[in-house]
Amino acid sequence: MSIRSVSTASGAGSPPISFDEHDSDYRAGACNIGPAEIARRRRFGHLAVGVSVALFGLLIVVGVPPLVRFTVAAPAAVAVACYMEATLKFCIGFGWLGVFNFGTRGTTQRVADGGARASDRWRALRLSLVCAAISIALGAIAVILPV
Repeated sequence: MSIRSVSTASGAGSPPISFDEHDSDYRAGACNIGPAEIARRRRFGHLAVGVSVALFGLLIVVGVPPLVRFTVAAPAAVAVACYMEATLKFCIGFGWLGVFNFGTRGTTQRVADGGARASDRWRALRLSLVCAAISIALGAIAVILPV
């Protein structure tokens, strides 16, 4: 059993979150999805990367104005969110909704503690902002890339 510390997208001075890679317990603001949900996000992230690359290629072939290529940011945002969720074992949407899932896909349990829900929402907000920033940067790169 290996325990490791993971630095998250938290503010300066926040302690890293320690977790066991094989642990599947809900932890407020740290871990709200289990293996089935993690695998689903990883697969969907791969699909979103493919869509992003295909869209960018299509836009280049069609010869759209550079500013239109910014649309690549949308599927890129999905890819970024999926990979981030899979890596951090934390679903942004579940964080906003106050639920978690360590069972079969499609089933969730409500987070009963109000403080834990607030912690999840705070983490969901921070991760949402990180995803937005990365996808905007990727969209900007698609615009300025000379092709």
